[in-house]
Amino acid sequence: MVNLTRIYTRLGDAGETHLGDMSRVPKTHPRIEAYGTVDELNAQIGVTLATTTLPAGYAEWLAHVQNDLFDVGADIAVPHGGDRSRLRVTGEQTTWLEQRCDEVNETLAPLRSFVIPGGTPAAAQLHVCRTVCRRAERLAIACGDDLGEEVVRYLNRLSDLLFILSRSANEGAEPLWEPGRNQEPAGD
Repeated sequence: MVNLTRIYTRLGDAGETHLGDMSRVPKTHPRIEAYGTVDELNAQIGVTLATTTLPAGYAEWLAHVQNDLFDVGADIAVPHGGDRSRLRVTGEQTTWLEQRCDEVNETLAPLRSFVIPGGTPAAAQLHVCRTVCRRAERLAIACGDDLGEEVVRYLNRLSDLLFILSRSANEGAEPLWEPGRNQEPAGD
């Protein structure tokens, strides 16, 4: 149970904060960077839900993901080890993402080129979410071997889902990269 009675504590005014195990680290610590980016991703998904029209069912899925992202942040915030049981991302959470990926991907035409981020407002915003998710994944990897493997798998699969949802939100009219399209023709 989380019980927040006061929002400001003044404990971080000198540029340090607590991890979930109560150890003090600089606010630039890799774990803080990683779970801060997970928080940014969650906020971007919130923007997606608040400002775009999504295909049926996707809003419910993204709300599910938003809750899971708090689990991801909690996992990143607490180094492994110690004598207390901690909240960790599970393989079942990653499997749920894979099932959603497969469900939507079956409805899409095969890709003919790389997708240019854009199209519908929903697709464009989902691409923003995807890129923030990829950054969160890289920052989680930078935490080192002390981070559970499932966090990285979850973020990797979530970025896949966000990409697939963006393709679906474009309803078949996705902008595709045309290599060299804007280059001058080669002379003789």
